[in-house]
Amino acid sequence: MTNKAEALKDLLFKMADDCLILGHRNSEWVGIGPVLEEDIAFASIAQDKIGHALALYSILHEHLGEANPDVLGFMRHESQFKCCHFVEIPTQEYDFALIRHFLFDTADRLRFEMLTESSFEPLAQLSRKIKGEITYHTMHAHAFVRQLSQGSEEARLRMQSALNTAYPLALGIFEPSKYEQELIDAGIFLGEDTLREKWSSSIQTILLQANLVIPDTIQPVFGGRNGTHTEFLGELLREMSEVFVEDPSAEW
Repeated sequence: MTNKAEALKDLLFKMADDCLILGHRNSEWVGIGPVLEEDIAFASIAQDKIGHALALYSILHEHLGEANPDVLGFMRHESQFKCCHFVEIPTQEYDFALIRHFLFDTADRLRFEMLTESSFEPLAQLSRKIKGEITYHTMHAHAFVRQLSQGSEEARLRMQSALNTAYPLALGIFEPSKYEQELIDAGIFLGEDTLREKWSSSIQTILLQANLVIPDTIQPVFGGRNGTHTEFLGELLREMSEVFVEDPSAEW
């Protein structure tokens, strides 16, 4: 298999795995959101994320010879997943969930915007199709980050604390691939460094409005893109795949 095909698979798997796992993490707020509006919003965003994962796995299946989306989503070992650590963390606190939503979806929107010009047409077509959904996600995140951070001092401090925790994990989104140059040379994707620069500029605007500060000393949390994961991923995958593993041939 050519390096171009391997590079495409690497890119598509990390995008799909991020969306699948974060979709399930966002769904953890269904029924327990702090207000009804947020319960509904996170449910909708979770549904979109899992839909994006399905679309990306379908490209891998239909164009690059991988297994069908159900097998890719439910039957791989955790070491085969390429999601970043950021999406794996359980969402026990709403402030962390909101900051993760803001940081991740800003990067996701910019990634898909870049990919609308990809030389790999199936991915370019998908990116053009779903960029509106992701724009809604970022509008929601930006509005609530500003609103909560400009509320009471306690709210601002909690949001700042969540940002301090989330930011090094968020940098793991941009963990470079060994195929970076192949992707760039083939016109498939401009690369993680370019995406990170765009993301940094975009989030800085919102954080200034929210009176939040990026922490000074940052060590990016890498490893997920190469199959090294937190203890949380295996547990979540077992929960997600329980029904499918019991009877993969079942029809509903």
